[in-house]
Amino acid sequence: MAISHQFDTELKKADVRTAPPPMWQVVLLNDDFTPMDFVIDVLQQFFGLGSDQATQIMLKVHHEGRGVCGIYPKDIAATKVADVTQHARSHQHPLQCIMEVK
Repeated sequence: MAISHQFDTELKKADVRTAPPPMWQVVLLNDDFTPMDFVIDVLQQFFGLGSDQATQIMLKVHHEGRGVCGIYPKDIAATKVADVTQHARSHQHPLQCIMEVK
């Protein structure tokens, strides 16, 4: 009786690489009611930006209608959007904060 060697050949390992998860942009949208100083405070408090960088982004929002505050993994971006939105509403400002896939 001959022994079968059906497992003699090794399967070549496939070079499997998973892509990193997509990053998300957190974006502030312009409105005609939220004070510029409040937007600067939000950028400093929630995104850790310095005064100069926060002012630049606020001016971009004001002049171009939108400004990117930061780029994060999805869960962090969603938390920042929720935190900024809650903060704005608690101060009775209509500031809109959204997230978009980068």
